[in-house]
Amino acid sequence: MRSTGRSSRTAAVAAGTALLLGGLAGCGGAADASEHDTGAVTVMTWAPEEGTVGSQAGIPALATAIAKDFNATGGIGGHQVQVLTCDEHNTSAGAVDCANEAVARKAVAVVGSYSQFGSDFMPLLESADIPYLGGFGLSAEEFSSIYSYPVNGGYRTLLAGNGEQLVRAGCRRVAVVRPQSLIGDTMLGSLKAGLSTGQVTTVDVPVNSGLTGYTDAAVRAIGGDQPGNCVTTALDPASTATFFDDFRRQGTQHTQLSSVIGSVQQSLVDSTGGAGGPLQSLLATGWYPPDSSPAWNTLHTLVKTYAFTDNRINTADPGEETTWIAYEVLRKVVSGMTGPITAKSVRIALDSSGPIDTGGQTPPLSWGINDQLPLATAPRLVNTRVTFLGVRNGQLSESTSGLQDVRALLLKQ
Repeated sequence: MRSTGRSSRTAAVAAGTALLLGGLAGCGGAADASEHDTGAVTVMTWAPEEGTVGSQAGIPALATAIAKDFNATGGIGGHQVQVLTCDEHNTSAGAVDCANEAVARKAVAVVGSYSQFGSDFMPLLESADIPYLGGFGLSAEEFSSIYSYPVNGGYRTLLAGNGEQLVRAGCRRVAVVRPQSLIGDTMLGSLKAGLSTGQVTTVDVPVNSGLTGYTDAAVRAIGGDQPGNCVTTALDPASTATFFDDFRRQGTQHTQLSSVIGSVQQSLVDSTGGAGGPLQSLLATGWYPPDSSPAWNTLHTLVKTYAFTDNRINTADPGEETTWIAYEVLRKVVSGMTGPITAKSVRIALDSSGPIDTGGQTPPLSWGINDQLPLATAPRLVNTRVTFLGVRNGQLSESTSGLQDVRALLLKQ
C-alpha cells in the first residue's frame, strides 16, 4: 500500500491517546479566503499539532489543502471557503479554546477534527448551534450528541470487527492489550461482541500507555503460545510499536498478532522491515479501504496538487482520511442548500440530507432517526462498517474484499 505522505507521525486511537500537560490552543490563519469576504463559508478544523504524543498535524494541513481545492473550483454552494485551523494541544483547555474560537468566528461547522475532550467542547458547540462533522471518534459525545455527525464508527466498530476477523482466522484464545483507562475498560465488551460468533476465551491485558517496555504484558498475552492463540492491541501507535518489539522478542511459534487501524499503520510495517519484518502476517481491522484503493484517487490528486511538499500529510493516516470524508460530506450538503448558510442551516441540512455517497470510502451516510444505531450510548453511530486487512508482502491490504457490516455485533454490547 503506497501512501502519498512522506513522514509517519504518532496518532492516537480512541482510548489510547495520552494526555499532554499544559498549553493553550493556538488558532492558525484562515485558509485561502479573505476574512473580509462576507460571503465566505467559515469552518474550523482542530487537532493537536505540537509534540510527539497524539500529534495529528496532518489533519489541519489537509483541511487547508482542501480549502484551496474548493476555492479553485468555485467554492461550495457558490461561496468561497474559509478554513480556520486550531491547535488543541491534546488538552481540555486547548479543546475549549478552539471551540470558543469557532463560536467567536461564527464557524458554520467544525469539520474533520481530532480531540478526545468531547465532554468539554461539545456543550460549547451545542450552545452556538454549530455541528461537529466527522470528528475522529475519540469521545462518547461524538456518538451521542445530536450536534455530532460522525463518519466512522469509532473504536466500537474496530474492536467488534476485529473480534469477528479473529474468529474467522480460527482464534480460540484472544488476549487484548488495551489502555488502562475508563474508555479502555469498555473495549473488552466491544471485542467480545465480535468474538461472540465463535467459541473463544478472552484475556484482558490492561496497560499504561507510553511505557518503555511491555515484556510482562507480552508474556501474559501470549500465554502458552498454543495453536489458536491470538493477541490483539488497541494502544496508541507509539505504545503499540513498543509492545510489538517486546512481543517479537518472545520468539512465539503459534500466536497470531493482530491490531486495529490507528494503533498500526503501513508506516509501522515499513519501519519494522516490511515483507521481511515481524509484522508480515499481522491482521488488522480498519474503517476504510486501504490507501492503495482507487476510492482515494481524488484525495491523492488533491494532495499532489496543493500540498506535495507538505510532509505533515500522510493520506494513509485514518485521521486524515476521516477529515477528507468529512469535507466531502460538507461540500455535497452545502452545495445542495438554498438560502443563507449558517451553523443552524447547515445542521438542518445535515439532518435532512442523505444518503450521501462517499465514493466507496464508507457506506452512504445519513443521520436521520431511521439511520441511527439503537444503542443508548451511541445512537449517532450510523457507519457500522469496517474493513478486514492483513500484511502480505510487506503491504497492509484487504484480506477480505469490501466493507464488512458489524451492526448486529454492536447491538450485542
